[in-house]
Amino acid sequence: MKLRSTSAAAAAAVVLALTATACGGGSDSGSNGDKITVGIKFDQPGLGLKTPDGTYAGFDVDVARYVAKELGYAEDKINFKQAPSAERENLIKNGDVKFVVASYSINDKRKKEVDFAGPYFLAHQDLLVRADDSSITKVEDLNTKKLCSVTGSTSAQNVKDKLAPKADLQQLGGYSECLTGLENKAVDALTTDDSILAGYASQKEHAGKFKLAGLRMSDEKYGIGVKKGDDELRGKINKALEKMVSDGTWEKLVKQHFGPSGYKYEAAPKVEN
Repeated sequence: MKLRSTSAAAAAAVVLALTATACGGGSDSGSNGDKITVGIKFDQPGLGLKTPDGTYAGFDVDVARYVAKELGYAEDKINFKQAPSAERENLIKNGDVKFVVASYSINDKRKKEVDFAGPYFLAHQDLLVRADDSSITKVEDLNTKKLCSVTGSTSAQNVKDKLAPKADLQQLGGYSECLTGLENKAVDALTTDDSILAGYASQKEHAGKFKLAGLRMSDEKYGIGVKKGDDELRGKINKALEKMVSDGTWEKLVKQHFGPSGYKYEAAPKVEN
């Protein structure tokens, strides 16, 4: 009897161990049983924002929710993880997230490290100026202006190095600081992707204060980052994105999150299967 009890206990231990493994110790790239972890931005109004009450809002957030639902995950089964620009590839490669939806521009350098589903949005580098300012109608006008962006911004350096080398470039800690400077006339323009600028301009506290210049200084195809070689997941996400466009959800979300700024967005780009 004692021997049989010991054997039963050992068998039960094995079953428990296997069950724990199946339920996920983080080895399944962001999946944990019936839950999924998705990388988003926490600090971009209109795209990915963690609100004071702990909820998440923005176009990218809703795209992530739609895709996750198509993959079989209800909204309450999604765990959102902050994905700062410099950490997106590491989060994907380390399996900390299943995929990343975070104003993630597809480019050749990034494609060496991760794969992309999409694109699902076409943005452009642009300028945000005061609503009553008509002195900036082309990028060359910045040569006599004060231009603001965040420290280390490639958008700011693109203007400074290639488009308006005489611009007085001021790099601050965050976009909110640039917006304050723009409102107070300490700077004349703020530059980054037009989708991000539209998100800030659409906030209630900024209503009517700013406008986009509409210069379209670069093309930025936003994709959904997945682990390199995960063609199955990439294919499923691409199908979800195609469905999101065809059923009208994409258009609805763009208008919802960017409409208040008057942002003239591009039509949904063709998914590159």
